[in-house]
Amino acid sequence: MQPTGEADEAWYDDEAGPVVRPYAVTGGRSAPDRGRFDLITLIVTRGVVPATTQLFPEQAAIVEKCRRPLSVAEIGAELDLPVGTVRVLLGDLLAAGLIETHEPPTLSELPSEDLLRELLAGLRAL
Repeated sequence: MQPTGEADEAWYDDEAGPVVRPYAVTGGRSAPDRGRFDLITLIVTRGVVPATTQLFPEQAAIVEKCRRPLSVAEIGAELDLPVGTVRVLLGDLLAAGLIETHEPPTLSELPSEDLLRELLAGLRAL
């Protein structure tokens, strides 16, 4: 569609289809009500979703895709949604008990340098 300059002209082309803004999907929220979701936090669906559970299409897609672990960044990329929107949707799913999160290790949880040196020495001895 070529712009004509008319005031009532649609701002999208005919092939775009329906457009829903991210804030409409999240109810205007910009942060999750529950949970902390780093880009590398892994998300996994918990069991079977009860048939009576009402989910938005984006939430249903997250639940379906997360039958295998996916990071928050991967979910956003696969659904073509901003990460902020994904985080809000994940917070709702976490509150409903439909997903679980697996946080990346922190620096305090990583092995010590001494342990890594001993492991390397053991490998070299093989």
